[in-house]
Amino acid sequence: MTTNPETDRDRGRLRAVATGPVVRLRDVTKSYGSGAANTKVLRGVSIDVERGELVALVGQSGSGKSTLLNIIGGLDMPDSGEVEVLGIDTLKAGDKKRANLRNQSIGFVFQAFNLMDHLTCLGNVTIPSVFAHNTGAKEIQERGRESLRRVGLADFAHRYPTELSGGQKQRVAIARALFGQPSLLLCDEPTGNLDSETGKEVIDFFRELNAKDGVTLMIVTHERRVSSVAKRVIVMKDGLIAETSDEEIASKQVGPA
Repeated sequence: MTTNPETDRDRGRLRAVATGPVVRLRDVTKSYGSGAANTKVLRGVSIDVERGELVALVGQSGSGKSTLLNIIGGLDMPDSGEVEVLGIDTLKAGDKKRANLRNQSIGFVFQAFNLMDHLTCLGNVTIPSVFAHNTGAKEIQERGRESLRRVGLADFAHRYPTELSGGQKQRVAIARALFGQPSLLLCDEPTGNLDSETGKEVIDFFRELNAKDGVTLMIVTHERRVSSVAKRVIVMKDGLIAETSDEEIASKQVGPA
């Protein structure tokens, strides 16, 4: 029987993803600016995130949480270190491979929603389909509607963001993140613009997504209500991992809400 080296490498990588960490960082550094204006944001961060974890990243503003999340998601590149996401070395991968990883396997949810007001909810949710070159228009519409259904907005497909509440906008943003059926969901202050009750609904949805669908979540947050549902809390300080804990002692590390 003949073998295809490229196929064999792909199969090996998939086996590694199935058994190894979803995220693996080693001695990651990142600075911005130069000379006297140089600011070291990450000072040598190492972390593993296993499949199915729900991890909260907490710490003061400027501690490096969002920068770390952006590097994991391939939105930014480190100055040095090792970054492996879903079995792919993102520093050695080319731009196209990193883009495919983001579009096919990673979902992003941001505090500011980042919706386009001139598009309907369905139009916003299906924006990632621009990169789904082998997906037909009918399937794109069906997947978009299914994503809206999952976040409880099945009847909102033809509404526009200007007609929605803040909580509804965030759920549309989550539906967009779920459109590509990601294995890893990266969330940066996803409840920061929401009131307590709406924020609780979003948190409960994340917990259900993690528990029932097995999606790995990493959530940057300042809020105890978010970190209290995490399976692991990672505390960052001055660009370093200051402390990490399981859910039993998480609330003691985050401080007042």
